[in-house]
Amino acid sequence: MNELNALGWNDFYHNQQIDELAQWPVGRVIHEEKNKYRIHTGIDTVWAECSGRMLHNAVERADLPAVGDWVSLYRPDNSDLALIQHVYERKSKFSRKQAGEETREQIVAANIDTVFLVNALNEDFNVRRIERYLTLAWESQANPVVLLTKGDLCPDPAPLVAEVESVAFGVPVHVVSALQSQGLEQLAPYLYEGHTVALLGSSGVGKSTLVNALMGSEVQKTQDIRTDDAKGRHTTTSRTLFFLPSGGLLIDTPGMRELQLWDSSEGIHHTFKDIEEWSQQCRFFDCTHDGEPGCAIQEALDNGDLDPGRYQSYQKLLREQAFLERKQDQRAYRDNKRRWKAISVQARARTKAKQKGW
Repeated sequence: MNELNALGWNDFYHNQQIDELAQWPVGRVIHEEKNKYRIHTGIDTVWAECSGRMLHNAVERADLPAVGDWVSLYRPDNSDLALIQHVYERKSKFSRKQAGEETREQIVAANIDTVFLVNALNEDFNVRRIERYLTLAWESQANPVVLLTKGDLCPDPAPLVAEVESVAFGVPVHVVSALQSQGLEQLAPYLYEGHTVALLGSSGVGKSTLVNALMGSEVQKTQDIRTDDAKGRHTTTSRTLFFLPSGGLLIDTPGMRELQLWDSSEGIHHTFKDIEEWSQQCRFFDCTHDGEPGCAIQEALDNGDLDPGRYQSYQKLLREQAFLERKQDQRAYRDNKRRWKAISVQARARTKAKQKGW
């Protein structure tokens, strides 16, 4: 298994190999494209698609493979196209609600050890967006690290670093310039053999340029940011796992203009633990923080200890999470109703067949 260990295989996945799983070859998803997957087996790569049984048993899109997943393969006679039989339980996953009206989970990257949350030091710098990314990163079970890119465009990054550190408690914050190869040595402790890092950030923050700098070659296309509003254009359109010269594994993801929460209650608590600690000091346990006497939140806002923008961000994320939970409950009810209706139709058909002696 030495070849697989270099891809991130460890005892967490090995201990899942019971019964029939032990007979199937194992590989890791390194690229996804139109329902086909590029799989690395530790020896070579092969294209694969999901078996019919897997597609039939999948209840959600999240039950199917994502980049970073470990899978079992059926590959007859070392053919060029394999069938994915099983997705191993994930150690971690970065999820969001998929774009659109449907309340569905979209897995951005799976089995990651560290998440690089990338934000550019230009006019598009947004600490509220960093809070949102931190919320989902903590929920993913991976360790977040904030990267402030395009350091060459910011004459004095220290105030912005301090602003990020004030909301990212205990999270490392690094200033880098991939274009000028500045600060990249700070990332070496995260990029060792078998360790998987995912790059996450909105369009134009410099993820593709960073990938090229770490790879030492032009493996991702890059584009300049728009000059009118400093926002970026989409360059990466699919998720891909790269093998770094250092032995580390790097998952690049498309820029996300819209990052909606998915099951992020614990992430909210972790990201906004300062606010939650203040709320526990309120005189009344059911304080709504809206004018009650002895409200520690209002006191922190009044004396400047709590940034009003941060508190508004916290309230907004709580409302989003509550709305999402209601939508999930409604969808679960509808799905369950449809499931039982289908079972009832099948049961009636079997009864009718028996009565007719079929």
